[in-house]
Amino acid sequence: MSGRFVRLAEQGRPTVKLTVDGSPIEALRGDTLMVALLIQGNALRQSEFDSGRRAGFCLMGACQDCWVWTRSGERLRACSNEVREGLDIVTTQPEAIWPLHG
Repeated sequence: MSGRFVRLAEQGRPTVKLTVDGSPIEALRGDTLMVALLIQGNALRQSEFDSGRRAGFCLMGACQDCWVWTRSGERLRACSNEVREGLDIVTTQPEAIWPLHG
């Protein structure tokens, strides 16, 4: 699959292995999650409002359009969080689990 981003330089950095929606990918150490995801494909995540896909907007952490989640449910801004070895990312917002009351 052709990605939205194309790496033109700095290809000599060590690789980092992570998982996105159950599929293994490689990124370069120092890449943000946004770079890693958009080199691999055309979108960062599924929109929570409709069937559209989102690819980020401001690219600097202000708009909140680049949220992705870890498999454990932690929310991360893809534009400002670096890839980490073994990170397991999901691009669809996890279902909210509300505590039972009464």
